[in-house]
Amino acid sequence: MNTIRTAMLLAAMTALFMGVGFLIGGTGGMMIALLVAAGTNLFSYWNADKMVLSMNRAVEVDEKNAPEYYAIVQALAKQAGLPMPKTYLIDNPQPNAFATGRNPQNAAVAASTGLLQRLTHEEVAAVMAHELAHVQHRDTLTMTIVATFAGAISMLGNFAFFLGGNRDNNPFGFVGVLAAMIVAPFAAMIVQMAVSRTREYEADRRGAEICGHPLWLASALDKIARGAERIPNPDAERNPAMAHLFIINPLHGERMDNLFSTHPSTDNRIAALQEMAGQMAGGGTQAASRQAPASRQAEQQQSSGPWGQAPQAEQPAEPERPKANPWGRNPTGPKGRWS
Repeated sequence: MNTIRTAMLLAAMTALFMGVGFLIGGTGGMMIALLVAAGTNLFSYWNADKMVLSMNRAVEVDEKNAPEYYAIVQALAKQAGLPMPKTYLIDNPQPNAFATGRNPQNAAVAASTGLLQRLTHEEVAAVMAHELAHVQHRDTLTMTIVATFAGAISMLGNFAFFLGGNRDNNPFGFVGVLAAMIVAPFAAMIVQMAVSRTREYEADRRGAEICGHPLWLASALDKIARGAERIPNPDAERNPAMAHLFIINPLHGERMDNLFSTHPSTDNRIAALQEMAGQMAGGGTQAASRQAPASRQAEQQQSSGPWGQAPQAEQPAEPERPKANPWGRNPTGPKGRWS
């Protein structure tokens, strides 16, 4: 269903883009708009990930200079059945993370130093599982295309303002130019934000499945949201079109769960994850009641994710929560720039 909704929204963006071109320059303007969109999307398909990483000054890391962080991504990628993505770190005190890339074979995940410093090992794992869910669902490509369309429509609106439309080809005159200047960019923004919001709920669900513990992600979202409110992200503020890529909106003033927010309400996301944790625990209880004691013991020994045992059947009401130990130290392993 999420794929169908996204496809419909992308189709709407294409129609909207061509419509703006028609309002500005008639049939000729519509065809020019289509060609511009095709060229822009072709460029963004191959280079958008590099542009996003560069704008955030991300640095690629490996098992030598970031052993713990790299190991987390590596284990989660294996758990999800994905190729190992390129792994980046952003020297930024705001806790946040994002994924980019045109497909799972050319994907990259990035986390900020603030994320590694302020979250526990389990919470970091849940965040990176969320980002890998975006890679698995190919959300990164979808959002790049949508953002490109939205930016191109806004660009056409600016052209309409400076050029005033072609009086010979524009069938709507000043009204058409006014619509291109105001209404169309506004509609493009709404469509872009709608795609962002629908994908976040699905990535939360799949990310919780990958790491095995919905409450790890719920706790991480709460910490990241509170950190984003207090700690500015200058790179994101300079490039607000990137905001929808992050797990939590890095900009200020975007907290409402409506079409004018690039992300759903954090409280709503946490509530959905808490409900999911309860369902997982309750399902485990029902399954255990129908099994022999030996089968129950074998099941309890199986891990539901790379970082811990599944909640025990005897205590379904208390799913495992993130540990309080500090993250970011590896006293016995190799040291690196980010360890």
